[in-house]
Amino acid sequence: MLIVGLNGSPRKNGNTAEILGAALAEAKALGADTLLLQVSEGVGAARTAFCTHCSSPCKGVCYQGTALEEMFNLLRRADAVIMGSPVYFGTVSAQLKAFWDKTRKLRSELALVNVVGAAVTVGGARFGGQEGTLRTLHNMLLVQGMILVGDGHVSADAGHFGVCAQQPAKDDTEVFKRVPILVRRVVEVARATESLRKGRRAQA
Repeated sequence: MLIVGLNGSPRKNGNTAEILGAALAEAKALGADTLLLQVSEGVGAARTAFCTHCSSPCKGVCYQGTALEEMFNLLRRADAVIMGSPVYFGTVSAQLKAFWDKTRKLRSELALVNVVGAAVTVGGARFGGQEGTLRTLHNMLLVQGMILVGDGHVSADAGHFGVCAQQPAKDDTEVFKRVPILVRRVVEVARATESLRKGRRAQA
């Protein structure tokens, strides 16, 4: 099983990375292979920063032969994706939105259909737009046909939308209670839906 973390923060070692690092460590402890991708590096390597809808269907011309193409190829192998973003003006970061806009080719190929998706976010205040940002992350995952899960598990409680943190994330003790629950759910659902992805990939 491969679980990919997507760090949507422009800061490689910031609060979002702190949460994703904890999530991937938990996934590894549960037997999964893990990768953390810094989306700003992928977007920065593309020939254009933002999707301009230059072809339909998308041919991926703007990122062919770049680190962004390598990241998308890794996503094609993923059984689950945990996507994280800081709250910027009540929504996701520009870097993450630019990255996800460029996944049009993956969408046309159905590459992420039935991949499990979950979300984490961190804001500057306790009520700093985290839930709205999680909903935006969920929408991005759903439009790719992914299987969305929140931070609920039978070993704990039904949960909510995902993991919400207040910066500095390392001092938010509630986060590190919720992260393991979220990851248990991600791994459980990824295992239960493995045959769906194998069948689709065999047909690709």
